[in-house]
Amino acid sequence: MRRTIVVAAVVLVLVTGCRWPQDVGTTLEDVRGGVLRVGVTESPPWTRVGDDGSVTGAEAELVQRLAQRLDARVEWYPGSESTLMAALKDRVLDLVVGGLDAKAPWTEEAALTRPYVTVRTVVAVPPGVATPTDLAGTRVAVPAGTAEVAALRAAEADPVPVAEVTGKEDLPVVVGQWRLADLGLRETAHDLAVHDHVWAVPPGENGWQVEVERFLLALSHGEVERLLATAEREEVAR
Repeated sequence: MRRTIVVAAVVLVLVTGCRWPQDVGTTLEDVRGGVLRVGVTESPPWTRVGDDGSVTGAEAELVQRLAQRLDARVEWYPGSESTLMAALKDRVLDLVVGGLDAKAPWTEEAALTRPYVTVRTVVAVPPGVATPTDLAGTRVAVPAGTAEVAALRAAEADPVPVAEVTGKEDLPVVVGQWRLADLGLRETAHDLAVHDHVWAVPPGENGWQVEVERFLLALSHGEVERLLATAEREEVAR
């Protein structure tokens, strides 16, 4: 009997000592019922930081939902990706958002969640505009100062920089796929970019990362697209 009790005690110690996932720190416990400290970069329509420090956008809405699920209050910390990732590595922050791509070079400073949505930037056409079979030599309206300008040049197209794509252009346009329905555009076969979007959490905080991923992966693609479209409309209305 005594031997049985000893063996049972050893097993209990081993099981509790090897429970997975465990956090290096106590992020999940600290956030639950407490404060969720979120670093945010400006990246409309994913995130937008107002002059008064308020944060809006599709991912801002999702962060608030996560906080509500954990009975936590959100504190926002705007900054550049490099600054925020350094703070995340030191566990000054619990989360960083802002349209982060899965290919972001932050694997040493942060742990990236599994991609929760894949979005495409496409060439589309307004009603009455012919669908181009080839982009070479084709004039295409594109938001000025974006990476898509270079992508069009690489495809030998003729970029026409505009302040904002409205859907009223008389030529093909570059938009995120989530805007097609709102603007009444017809998608073509030309994709300019495909991005897998992620959030970043402190490295080694496995339990916290699982909690965040569980929340993100429960989202439907359509739900994220609707949030993006709403954020885009609000951005255009400013």
